[in-house]
Amino acid sequence: MLEALKEAVFKANLELPERGLIKYTWGNVSAFDPESGYFVIKPSGVDYDTMTADDMVVLDLDNNVIEGDLRPSSDTPTHAVIYKNYPDIRSIVHTHSPWATIWAQAGLDVPAMGTTHADTFYGTVPCARFLTQEEIETAYEHNTGELIVNTFKERNLDPMAIPAVLLHGHGPFTWGKTPDEAVMNSVVLEEVCRMNFYSRQLNIYAEPLPQAILDVHYLRKHGKDAYYGQSKK
Repeated sequence: MLEALKEAVFKANLELPERGLIKYTWGNVSAFDPESGYFVIKPSGVDYDTMTADDMVVLDLDNNVIEGDLRPSSDTPTHAVIYKNYPDIRSIVHTHSPWATIWAQAGLDVPAMGTTHADTFYGTVPCARFLTQEEIETAYEHNTGELIVNTFKERNLDPMAIPAVLLHGHGPFTWGKTPDEAVMNSVVLEEVCRMNFYSRQLNIYAEPLPQAILDVHYLRKHGKDAYYGQSKK
């Protein structure tokens, strides 16, 4: 079942350590199939050196295992909540990448300070609040997903224009239309967090990117009149 999607999710998971985004098993990638209504995610705590595409777990959006012999990632309920609320999101990545996690542990949003940020994220990447004691005790992973969704709603943000979030004290989640895109967004987020840290070290008064430059760089890649790259034939 969903063999091609399993292979894509497997390969995307392998890319996380290759890109320096995780150590050991500190991360996961999933992808959603709109036709079946199921999603595929890596199994929990399985070593990347021994993991195979057949180990990927297929679930429905109520977290019921449809296919797979291994326990799915502990973050599965978080992924399910995001897919339920945002049908345009087709893949999700969670890591504890160092630079993004530094910003998450500081409880800081990631402002758009340069065009590297603007090419991918159309504005500030938000840092969500800590979960409450009740949210932790009732359904920690599910409520993490709810917190992500509510953060975007409360701040009136478009999750497709800003495909990333930080969780205070935890780490980043990113997403996209494909596993490759979701992983790329994690890589970009890690880089801009590193760049912003050093920029603020050099100049604590460094200003965010002017809106006009943010517009040009984001829209030339993602707007209706985008002209970056080659035309698709």
